[in-house]
Amino acid sequence: MNTPLLSAVTAYIEDQGGGQGLFPTAIEGFNIVRSFQSMMPMRNIYRPSLCVVLEGAKELQFGDEHLNYRSMECLVVSVGVPATGRIVEASAATPYVGVMVDFDVATVREVLEQLDIPPVQSDTTGPCAFIAKVDQPLADCILRLVRLLATPKAIPILAPSIVREICYWLLSGPHGGEICKLACPESNIERVVRAVSLLHTNFADTLRVDQLADVARMSQSSFHQHFKALTSMTPLQFQKQLRLLEARRLMVTKAANVAEAAYKVGYESASQFSREYSRTFGVAPKQDALNQQRLHNEYASRTVRSA
Repeated sequence: MNTPLLSAVTAYIEDQGGGQGLFPTAIEGFNIVRSFQSMMPMRNIYRPSLCVVLEGAKELQFGDEHLNYRSMECLVVSVGVPATGRIVEASAATPYVGVMVDFDVATVREVLEQLDIPPVQSDTTGPCAFIAKVDQPLADCILRLVRLLATPKAIPILAPSIVREICYWLLSGPHGGEICKLACPESNIERVVRAVSLLHTNFADTLRVDQLADVARMSQSSFHQHFKALTSMTPLQFQKQLRLLEARRLMVTKAANVAEAAYKVGYESASQFSREYSRTFGVAPKQDALNQQRLHNEYASRTVRSA
């Protein structure tokens, strides 16, 4: 356990009013989480990011993949993917504490281009997320991000350079070959990511596999193979998850009713939407929206407190 980092994060949480839940920061894409108890599985869209556990443990499931990580381990997500996260170790005495830093692909690419010896890519397409140890250089970067929060005027000047340094340590580390796949033009992953981006922005539309394969500039069979290897889902399953998660967001944060949410995300039948929603989340849409509103108000509705 990195005591200086955990102490700095805990001090920030207490300065923001204490308690548990999601604690946003003034640094865009940098958030903190604390929980005093294990949490039920939560389905969400995980963006390309670095998720570091400082205390406790968490697990992630996307498709058929299950990943578990604990104190001073990190989850690296290279593609925005629907996934289920769950805090599995937390208590009042030893809470779960974690930090999340979003990736900007352009920044990763800039750092990669400046490396004298770029990491060696593997030829195969693997899952879009993996677990790694948090070494001291990476922990130092995150600590500096936390300490920077005390000086808001310095954030726009210094935070980008710290994020670049995080990218450097990840690219130069043992998993650099996986990270650089995200940024290397015309790699199989980068091609599939183009199709993933199209799915994210047009999930309510009817998209055929041949359209997505054309965007990726692959044959349909090759595209399907690499898409499944990367996301552990078929394109159709991926799109369905995006639709259902957006429908949940509309019901929770925009007060949309079940039929409104269904039609806005591309369903022609509200009854089919309700069946697929219940199958995915284990509860009917209306009841789930009420449960999620309560959780959102309790855990995720904070705004940053200024000094």
